Amino acid sequence: MCGIVGYVGPKTALDVVIEGLRRLEYRGYDSAGVAVVADGGLTSRKKAGKLGNLEKELAAHPLPESGLGLGHTRWATHGGPTDGNAHPHFDSTGRVAVVHNGIIENFAALREELQQAGITLASETDTEVVAHLLGQQFPGCVESHGDGALAEAMRRVCRRLDGAFTLVAVHADAPDVVVGARLNSPLVVGVGEGEAFLCSDVAGFIGHTREAIELGQAQVVEVRSNAVVITDFAGEPAAGKPFHVDWDVAAAEKGGYDYFMDKEIDEQPQAVADTLLGRISAEGRLQLDEMRMSESELRSVDKVIVIAAGTSYHAGMIAKYAIEHWTRIPVEVELASEFRYRDPILTRDTLVLVISQSGETADTLMALRHAKDQHARVLAICNSNGATIPREADAVVYTHGGPEIAVASTKAFLTQLIACYLVGLYLAQVRAAKFPDEIADILEQLSQAPAKVRETLDRMGPVRELGRLLKDEGRVLFLGRHVGYPVALEGALKLKELAYVHAEGFAAGELKHGPIALVDQGLPVVVVVPPADRPLLHDKIVSNIQEIRARGARTIVIAEDGDTAVAPFADTLIYVPELPTLLQPLVATVPLQVFASALADAKGLDVDQPRNLAKSVTVE
Repeated sequence: MCGIVGYVGPKTALDVVIEGLRRLEYRGYDSAGVAVVADGGLTSRKKAGKLGNLEKELAAHPLPESGLGLGHTRWATHGGPTDGNAHPHFDSTGRVAVVHNGIIENFAALREELQQAGITLASETDTEVVAHLLGQQFPGCVESHGDGALAEAMRRVCRRLDGAFTLVAVHADAPDVVVGARLNSPLVVGVGEGEAFLCSDVAGFIGHTREAIELGQAQVVEVRSNAVVITDFAGEPAAGKPFHVDWDVAAAEKGGYDYFMDKEIDEQPQAVADTLLGRISAEGRLQLDEMRMSESELRSVDKVIVIAAGTSYHAGMIAKYAIEHWTRIPVEVELASEFRYRDPILTRDTLVLVISQSGETADTLMALRHAKDQHARVLAICNSNGATIPREADAVVYTHGGPEIAVASTKAFLTQLIACYLVGLYLAQVRAAKFPDEIADILEQLSQAPAKVRETLDRMGPVRELGRLLKDEGRVLFLGRHVGYPVALEGALKLKELAYVHAEGFAAGELKHGPIALVDQGLPVVVVVPPADRPLLHDKIVSNIQEIRARGARTIVIAEDGDTAVAPFADTLIYVPELPTLLQPLVATVPLQVFASALADAKGLDVDQPRNLAKSVTVE
């Protein structure tokens, strides 16, 4: 998620803002910018790339001294990572500066409205429309609200916005106030002695104060050096939640968690929600990010090949079940590192779906280029706007999951699953493979996923204890059927990555074809049980649990709420909220992530930086 810092007080605003942005670098970003109010005007610098690029620009072209300013590190969504798309953004007079996290879902309609009013927009972002709207509203608000004009302008603008957003703004004609707003995206006030801060999280101001106020949903805040005023979007007085930050600086960057991975596991409900944002058009149809293929091209697709590596490969395996079920198009799933060496059969009617968190994975990129050489159409699922893979693909669906710092993927996996489901439903919509009401029903089920993931996370105390209890185990097996099989593979991968434990995932039906020979007294075996709405699958895996338990295995069973049939055969039973079978991986994977993290931590290992591994594999 992008980093925001706003400041008002006696210190040099630019120094405070740059320091805050530096502390927020862990969040990941691809451009940075700052603005200050001074000498009756607004002055800004912004550059693509890392903060070092911005600092060189500031050294060459210094900003005037000021006690009020804001800054931003951007993770590109609308528009690539360029100087022009970097924040802050300004209105046509250059008197308003805005920074923004999140997505404005109705920005296209607002942009069209502004253009019809004769306003020329300078960027590709959804953020810039907010700056122009604030610029339009501000003069009238001065007449009605005086010193509170910028806050009132913000309230009026927020009432017009759809989506999830954090906004922070300054105005050259309001040189003593910084205004912020939030809806489904975090914003925290820092309260110091004669100074105040607005930041996307406490790491942005932890070096200056530990007194903070967490804003509630749909609230606007105006901060001055000696005052904080909070209202709701309608202008009614509201209260934030004061708290004292008792973490040190390093812990603040991790939000108080011991590891970035634990923080990212806990961010999954929000990440899933962000991936789902903005997917329904005004006409009620599913829409994707940059679908540069026509519907007629997609209707001609006769085969889908999913290409990915590591965790993304497991997401692709689950995608196969969903896409085939919803569209009746045959789907193959390939390891990116093997794809082009087997002389794959590709035609113009083949849709190649490439999945990469970073968008720079070398094996996946080479596979994409091979597919393009064979004239296949390529659709990318990626988290990084502007990366090579989405640039070279014919279409892209961005996961909007925000940066992931820990090497082992967690929220990347769940957001990739959501993106895969959306691709499958979009194909079903275009090809009329499902009725609109059927697609709407599945989307409604997906909309419940963030709450279901949060509910799962709230139950993870016993799973963490189990990880600590099994820290000396040298082997763990994972079993699953249907979409539970890729979940089992992902669980085994996480344990290998983090805890250096010999872990294997198997399709449960393959037990008697060899793997059951590994089962002996006390061996931990994790079993992912399908929901009871698929009784054939469910009954078969219950038999598998009985088979391994009879041979002395320690059974750790993940099952949906209310599944009492498995209880007699589970040494440890982990319940997860109910979801349909195809969507169950969204909750069934979470306990496996937590288990691996807890076991690795109990062994005294570095959870965020496992040995021999890198976050993005950029060589073949």
